[in-house]
Amino acid sequence: MKLAGKDLLGMKELSEEEIRYILYQAETMKYILKQNAKKTPHLQGKTMVTLFYENSTRTRMSFELASKYMSANAANITASGSSVNKGETLIDTAKTLDDMGTDIIVIRHQMSGAPHLIAKHVKASVINAGDGMNEHPTQSLLDLFTIKEKLGRLEGLKVAIVGDIAHSRVARSNIYALNKLGSTVAVGGPSTLLPKDIETMGVRAYKNVEEAITDADVVMCLRLQKERQQSGLLPSMREYAQFFGINEKRLALAKKDALVMHPGPVNRGVELCTEVMDLPRSVIDEQVTNGVAVRMAVLNILAKRSN
Repeated sequence: MKLAGKDLLGMKELSEEEIRYILYQAETMKYILKQNAKKTPHLQGKTMVTLFYENSTRTRMSFELASKYMSANAANITASGSSVNKGETLIDTAKTLDDMGTDIIVIRHQMSGAPHLIAKHVKASVINAGDGMNEHPTQSLLDLFTIKEKLGRLEGLKVAIVGDIAHSRVARSNIYALNKLGSTVAVGGPSTLLPKDIETMGVRAYKNVEEAITDADVVMCLRLQKERQQSGLLPSMREYAQFFGINEKRLALAKKDALVMHPGPVNRGVELCTEVMDLPRSVIDEQVTNGVAVRMAVLNILAKRSN
């Protein structure tokens, strides 16, 4: 099986079958990660470039490690170190990389739709590593993989996504994907951080996290994205933690074995208290490992298209 297109731009575009295919391939890659010698020839002769216009630790490094574990040539470009500072457009930058023989371009950009834009102008496969407040498909894939790995299924689960829904590309990607895979999604957070039309995406929205997480199989917390927020949306971080942060008392409303997840980085004591983060059912560290496995799977699938 192959993906319908040459790119991975969002979970909205992927079919249920394509999502399950990627998750299946990620199982093999997770097995490779567990070995002492993490080196395979899957991407030998291929070149991947990460083009990041926003800061990142987990996403960028996991893509770079994923490519190197599979023997690809990897390079990284940031906005500050590129010709963008000289006035070069995003399309021209992408075309330059394409002309250099790049097979896969992984892009993170503050503008929604940026990956879709360059994908139309290059032969290389384009992977969306986060575009504005739109989507973050590989984060969603690693979340799905983690849930399936821990709970054995995705169908019939209640997944509560709580926090800064309005500014979260992770929330959007997960809502698209979880709906396709048979989960029920509830979102909760301050009314100022809930999009007015969020229920049109097929979720139940609550203005308090208690209702959202009641009887949930998964509690997925989101980072407060202060860099994207306008002033006045929150009184203070302290008050957010008091009324919306996930502590042990609130978590007790979910199922007793409910998973605790967070895409990272975590504002400790704000979205999650330290005691909850350190619980055995917290899979935040496992999400990081699974991020490498999932990105190995995505790179391998897209690279095979050009063979």
